[in-house]
Amino acid sequence: MRTFVIAVSALVLLAGTGLPDRSAAQTPEPQAAELDEIVVLARRSGAPMWTVTRGDSTLILVGAITGIPRDLAWRPDDLEAAAARSDQILSPQEGRASVTDLLRVIWRARTIGLMPQGQTTADYLTPEYQARLEAIMADDRNQDWRTKSLLFVGFDLMQDKAGYTGRRGGDDAMDVIRRAARRARVSLRPVGTVRGDELIDSLITAPQTAHVPCVEAAIAAAEQGPDAARERAEDWRALRVADVVASPIDRALNQCWPWGDPEIAPQLRQQWAAAIETAMISPGVTMGVAPIRLLADEGGVLDGLVARGFEVAGPEWK
Repeated sequence: MRTFVIAVSALVLLAGTGLPDRSAAQTPEPQAAELDEIVVLARRSGAPMWTVTRGDSTLILVGAITGIPRDLAWRPDDLEAAAARSDQILSPQEGRASVTDLLRVIWRARTIGLMPQGQTTADYLTPEYQARLEAIMADDRNQDWRTKSLLFVGFDLMQDKAGYTGRRGGDDAMDVIRRAARRARVSLRPVGTVRGDELIDSLITAPQTAHVPCVEAAIAAAEQGPDAARERAEDWRALRVADVVASPIDRALNQCWPWGDPEIAPQLRQQWAAAIETAMISPGVTMGVAPIRLLADEGGVLDGLVARGFEVAGPEWK
């Protein structure tokens, strides 16, 4: 059952990508808002953000993380107020999953969640990583992890050993901005879509070897212990962007499905690049919220904007 829940959650959320809010997907009347006020509000929230302006087009990019501890103090109300004054908002991709897609997950749950018959993690991990995994799991009475799919071993390590709560944590920047769009009736535009059948095919057909990098990165995160997620969140709040991107949890998320999938991941990144290109020729203020590693990683969105000659204002990301 837990494997099924994780599979469906990953399918719907795309590891931080949510379904669109249909109630906010309508174009509002133009809002008379001062850019400086929007920027000041967004920065005051404590969320890492960058601004890029060309002519009468301004893009505000907010770097988001999932798994924020519920007791972490930041100022989401200010970010919500800034989003409400924007002309449009770019949100992460929507996963379009049909009932048939979800039924396929149920039907193929064993293929997705378990090793091929007779195989264990030791058949795929190097002796070094298997020994590290054994040490992490030494106190677990249940030995089912040995025959779980490597993908779900990776998810379990991040959640159970490194303290990563995913979408079950406190409100993150994505939650706040979507809520602002709904309340203020600001146009909320997903940067693209990913078909449910494509996602499920990638889950079903990927060999266990494809998930080895995910498990190796998750082992490194788990070795940091349950405080790893809090340290990452505190770095995010303190605008230590490079430390967030380099955190063992973000490294693992970048290696695990869907961001680690060689076919799905380029599609997600290309859709963001195209959406930002469109925003830079659209008049008014566009706010975009994206995983911080997508923005600040080596060769990511921010590096791309600088390479094209744009002046990017915001915290250091290298």
